[in-house]
Amino acid sequence: MKATLDQLASISIFTQLQPEQLTRLQPHSVVQTYQTGEIISHEGDRLSPRLYALIAGLLRVSKTASNGKETILRTLANGDIFAAPALFGNGIAPATVIAESEVQVLMVDRVALLAAIQENPEIALHMMAVFNQRLQQLHEMVHGLVSERAIVRLARLIQYAAEVPGMPVSQQGICLRQPLSYYEIARSIGITYEECVRLFKQLKPIVSYRRGGKITILDWEGLEAIARGSGN
Repeated sequence: MKATLDQLASISIFTQLQPEQLTRLQPHSVVQTYQTGEIISHEGDRLSPRLYALIAGLLRVSKTASNGKETILRTLANGDIFAAPALFGNGIAPATVIAESEVQVLMVDRVALLAAIQENPEIALHMMAVFNQRLQQLHEMVHGLVSERAIVRLARLIQYAAEVPGMPVSQQGICLRQPLSYYEIARSIGITYEECVRLFKQLKPIVSYRRGGKITILDWEGLEAIARGSGN
């Protein structure tokens, strides 16, 4: 199915494009739907030379060690791009991408994207900013796994998940738009499921965890203190 102009405009790197520029990309774009649990790409797969972007639903990006242990690198939300090597690298998927819900993935042919970048170099700058942010996140994750306490890593993960424009705020506090299960959190910060449950009990006055992975930050300053390593 061809992408609509609204779907193209929803991608973070295309938000500044004019309607006529999006119209030129439209014939070279497709939208594909995946069901919960479907794998979009396996780590090591050969990727088609395209831009891949999520326009609806949630995707989990993970790597699996030789011993079978899964580490969740990030969860993608609407507008996020992924599978960078399909555009600029060796075309090999660096991680496994799985649908966390019913999702729609928009794909744009590489040649058409490069033509759009020539016309509007700001697209490339936006892409570089996205990939740079992810490199920094991975650096912090590795550093945290080596040198920081688990509760600090947990606090930072919750902070990162909260740094999304338009995050809903209730009378109780800041509600994370994206559910995070104990399993996902444990695999993201290198701890066991049981330790994750225990840490949330420690954070009870600061963070509320409800069934289904619904998280509400009750005390942002308290969470920030723990993320700095000076609380709890």
